[in-house]
Amino acid sequence: MNYNVDLQEHDINEAYAFNQVARQANGAVWLKEGKTILLATVVVEHDEVVEDTDFLPLTVQYIEKSYAAGKIPGGFFKRETKPSDFETLTSRIVDRSLRPLFPKGFAHPTQITVMVFSVDKDADLQRLALNAASAALYVSDVDINKSVTALRIAKVNGELVYNPTLSQLKESTLDLYLSGSKEDLLMIEMRSIGGEKVEYVDMPAVDPLLDPALGIEPIVTHTSNALAEDELIEILAKSQSKLFANNEVYENAFAPYKKPTKPLQLLDTEIDEELVNFVRSNHLEDIKDALSQMAKSERSNALKALRKKILEHLEVDEQKLKEAIEYVKREQVRSQILKEKRRADGRALDEIRPISIETNLLPSAHASCLFTRGQTQALVVLTKGSAKDGQMYENLTDDGTQNENFMVHYNFPGFSVGEASAITGVKRRELGHGNLAKRALEPIIELEGESIRLVSEILESNGSSSMATVCGGYLALRAADIETSDTVAGIAMGLVSEGEEYAILSDIMGLEDHDGDMDFKVAGSKEGITAMQMDIKLGGISLEILKKALYQAKEGRAHIIDIMLQAEEEIEHNEGVLPSSHHFHIDPSVIGDIIGQAGKTIREIIEKFEVAIDIDKKSGKVKLTGTSKEKLHAAKEHIEKIAKNSVKQPKIEYHVGDRYKGKVKRIVDFGAFVELPDGTDGLLHISKISKDRVENVRDVLKEGDEIEVEIIEFKGNKISLAKVN
Repeated sequence: MNYNVDLQEHDINEAYAFNQVARQANGAVWLKEGKTILLATVVVEHDEVVEDTDFLPLTVQYIEKSYAAGKIPGGFFKRETKPSDFETLTSRIVDRSLRPLFPKGFAHPTQITVMVFSVDKDADLQRLALNAASAALYVSDVDINKSVTALRIAKVNGELVYNPTLSQLKESTLDLYLSGSKEDLLMIEMRSIGGEKVEYVDMPAVDPLLDPALGIEPIVTHTSNALAEDELIEILAKSQSKLFANNEVYENAFAPYKKPTKPLQLLDTEIDEELVNFVRSNHLEDIKDALSQMAKSERSNALKALRKKILEHLEVDEQKLKEAIEYVKREQVRSQILKEKRRADGRALDEIRPISIETNLLPSAHASCLFTRGQTQALVVLTKGSAKDGQMYENLTDDGTQNENFMVHYNFPGFSVGEASAITGVKRRELGHGNLAKRALEPIIELEGESIRLVSEILESNGSSSMATVCGGYLALRAADIETSDTVAGIAMGLVSEGEEYAILSDIMGLEDHDGDMDFKVAGSKEGITAMQMDIKLGGISLEILKKALYQAKEGRAHIIDIMLQAEEEIEHNEGVLPSSHHFHIDPSVIGDIIGQAGKTIREIIEKFEVAIDIDKKSGKVKLTGTSKEKLHAAKEHIEKIAKNSVKQPKIEYHVGDRYKGKVKRIVDFGAFVELPDGTDGLLHISKISKDRVENVRDVLKEGDEIEVEIIEFKGNKISLAKVN
């Protein structure tokens, strides 16, 4: 069954089954939609508590089974091992959507597992995974009485499509993923789907600028497909009501299956008011001084020093004191923003931190950019490769192995925030931030027979390192002389809200992210948005506030883009290191002459001009790659000359006894191969060169000699010749 966005209770009852499998879990659901079947389970350790008030011990795992698509895992190990990027990103989406449901102080270790047992190739597994996980949590014995569902919106041929199939999504210019409850919109993930469109058209042979032998030339058009802010708000207004209605249907349908709830043991999150008043009255200036130290490590050290100072004169519980200091710090940050319209670092609410940009500072890399915004710094390095250098992967819904030719890898070492931690494997957050930057940049480039890898090394972080990756990534593309259809920048927005009063912050730093109510990352051009990610911490957001945030973000992006454009004008390419490429076409019938006997001609071109050559034998498309533009142009001219001189004449019908002028093409020990007028080769045996005995062919002939020969025999397609003396 494949139900649409307007759900009915009987649809839900047909799709969801409870109390049939995994009955020892605290909550479980068997979800079936079409040929897709998922199992979601929730297990809560009610008898165990993690003693850390700042930590919700929730783990989400989304796991795909290869047998679900009738496949055996590839590679050496024939069982599922490390989760794929898609599995990790899907786990992250489910986690971010469900985490806000848990009450403050919840400290029971909780595991949510979603497993895919059968799959339809058109199924939206991310939407189904969240719906299944939410249903399992809702009917569990955990005292959480709110459902969260997902809604995906596409735009196909200008029309909105709700919960599209994967086939429809491939034709869409928009991929918008929403999650929320029946009251609140909790999460938004959005990407615009577009890029450079390349078309090849037949060119008239009479065009004096084109050699007829070259056939066709490309005409390139650019479209960025960035989504305008007004259009996004309009789509959200139409869509969130459907999302809210879905949750109403879900909760009504699931209520009869809900297990009796067990009382939750919540950690004491009550703040010691007396201690808070003491800190506020006696140490507010110390906290303000700590806030002025913007680096996370410096601020943390200052607050630790304050805590030790108070403990020397006051006998109180250290944890309670830490909570009191944190409470006053948060109170001060938010009060200063709402009352004084001023932030901890002195900026106005819409002010962007100072930006500095340096491009191609790594002389041996293909391209690089060091992008610094305040105390956030990303070194983004680009490497170009061929199509074969792409990352091979295979999703469960794919028919076969795919190639990812545009890769964005984000690394966040501990030293970037002053932490003494070892660099280990890629974490979920790193994978998610890299994916967000990729979604932001992908619509503005078109890869043609090549691969691009961007690596963002975060050297310093105080908020918005993923958006610094977007900015540095764009400039690294331009530093590699890669054409883009638009200029894209990223900015992180924040929100502080108390009752009816709120303030929207541009270019938030780590402190404002931690103590604020929204983390809203938006990337795009001056005209619109290419990618967006939003998590709401306060339970929801109105469209009015969201609209203001989007337009404030647009102003911030425009400011950043202007600075980036100035830096772009000063780019000096890494000549001699950066690979360049040329694309052109030749007549497919002359490709054999470009390659030459046993590849001799093409090897000579490669060695002489120091280029790599890729030729499509069907279309005649030629791609040249090299580090010297001068040699690339020379190689192109050389190949075009061979193509022009090698246009084949119609085949001649040969007969025994016919005589022709031919050219000695190649000499061997037993004779010579002679090229006849239409390019056909014939064998002149050593015994047929002269009436006299010839001991060494090279004594009487050399390559390039023009001689008269007579056809003396046919053997299949082979022609035997004799020299006319």
